[in-house]
Amino acid sequence: MKDKDYQQQAEDINEPEQELNAEDSTEEVEEKEHGSAEIAELQKSLEEQKDKYVRLFAEFENYKRRTSREILEIRQTASKDLISSLLDVLDDIDRAEKTNDESADEDKLPEGVILIFNKFRKILESKGLKAIETMYTDFDVEKDEAISEMPVDDKKLVGKVVAEVQKGYMLNDKLIRFAKVVVGK
Repeated sequence: MKDKDYQQQAEDINEPEQELNAEDSTEEVEEKEHGSAEIAELQKSLEEQKDKYVRLFAEFENYKRRTSREILEIRQTASKDLISSLLDVLDDIDRAEKTNDESADEDKLPEGVILIFNKFRKILESKGLKAIETMYTDFDVEKDEAISEMPVDDKKLVGKVVAEVQKGYMLNDKLIRFAKVVVGK
């Protein structure tokens, strides 16, 4: 009987160890589950931070492109006010040359003045100023301002510009003054 008692005692001693092992395994499982939940949460947080970083980087790149475009545009049109105010002078020069060509008097403009006019035009052209060609073209509301209509004999001239009262100008491919025109009807 002593052997059976020893055996029973040995079993009793082993049972609590088994119970401890069972408790340990549930704790380990819980820790593993808790650890994997933390890992999943950290991975989710990492993905969110990566997404924020990518979006911020893209936004910054767009900002750089936009500001460089705006700087280029400002440089191109910085002299717009000055050139716009000089357009009246250019109109006077054009009228003086037209009068000079039509005049039969000996009081024509000296050749030097004509050279100064041409130099003035070339300087404005070098800064990006371009006259809009409108004569005998279709009337375009994007660049022309109709001040009147005039009956025409030729059917091909209906809806086209038949006279230019004031030239229109573009500065670096941007309209700064509409051409004032007469349209055939």
